[in-house]
Amino acid sequence: PNSLLDPVLVSAAARRPVRFLAKAPLFSDPKVGWLVRGAGAIPVYRRVDDPTLTGQNVDMFRAVYEELSEGAAIGIFPEGESHSEPSLVALKTGAARIALGTFALHRQTFPIIPVGLVLRQKDRFRSRAAVVLGQPIGWDDLAPRGTQDRETVRTLTDRIETGLRQVTVNLERWEDEPLVECAESIWRAEWDTDHDPASRVFRLEVTTRILAKLRVDVRFQASIPWVARRLFLVALPAILLAVVGFILFWLPYTLTDLVSAASRRALDQRSTYKLLIGISLYGFWVLFLAAATAWMWNPLAGVGALAVIPFVGLAGLRIREGWRGAWSDARRFLLLRSRRRLLESLRVKQKELAVRLKALYDAWEQTAPN
Repeated sequence: PNSLLDPVLVSAAARRPVRFLAKAPLFSDPKVGWLVRGAGAIPVYRRVDDPTLTGQNVDMFRAVYEELSEGAAIGIFPEGESHSEPSLVALKTGAARIALGTFALHRQTFPIIPVGLVLRQKDRFRSRAAVVLGQPIGWDDLAPRGTQDRETVRTLTDRIETGLRQVTVNLERWEDEPLVECAESIWRAEWDTDHDPASRVFRLEVTTRILAKLRVDVRFQASIPWVARRLFLVALPAILLAVVGFILFWLPYTLTDLVSAASRRALDQRSTYKLLIGISLYGFWVLFLAAATAWMWNPLAGVGALAVIPFVGLAGLRIREGWRGAWSDARRFLLLRSRRRLLESLRVKQKELAVRLKALYDAWEQTAPN
């Protein structure tokens, strides 16, 4: 549930300023309106929010046409709603109309870039996220036809949807996610394919489409570099950092959770509000600790505390996350080391599954549209 955090990911991947279209009620929201306005967003007046204001979209379209003609980047979430469905929902035609309308007014085309957001656990703070930039969508052949041609608008909308589906993972239901993840892991382990995030997203998406119509190396030698990379996690300084960081920030962490839960926001807004609440509480807490240090000792100590306290908190968080990951890896390693027959049978089964997956992929590739 990310709501206003999704544009942050898109902007980070674009590496340039992006002006997003946002529903008009956000601009008057006292909690996030300042953020939406400060980001240079452009209001969209949706019929579902207030049918009496949809006429103001004429000004919205005019502003977007002007921005695009001057080379600005405009960001739009063409589904037109925030949701937690396992797949894209039907796209609205707004993105296509904006492109065609800009050409009609300024006789200029521009690249339409599909951007896919794929989050490992979208309801968990600091979950891994991949932002995949797709190939530009071709629409030069459609540009001269204008927004009045409904078939042209629908065709361009379909092309945008195809582009988005190529850079996102679209499940039939959330229960399929573990199966798709497992199949992709087996494929990657056996066939040693690309490990970059974009390639992984492509394999996950292909796997979901095939679904619709673990190589484990536990040799002792493999464990040596694993242990070496994690030795720092059990060093005394690391343990002290983890414990001190936890104690220092336990109060704002707990308060952030309690306040965000009490706000009773919709599922797709919780992360945004938790981030805003956390920034305020954590910022105030760091300033309070620095001021207390200055009062107890001297101003120089307070300035030092202001620099050191955030570092201790972040370093401690990194170490505690490392403990959790290392424990999971070590448990799996020791389990399979102690059950060699199980390991051998798993390797055989993995190979069989990988061969069957490759056969499915080859069959799908022969029938899949370009």
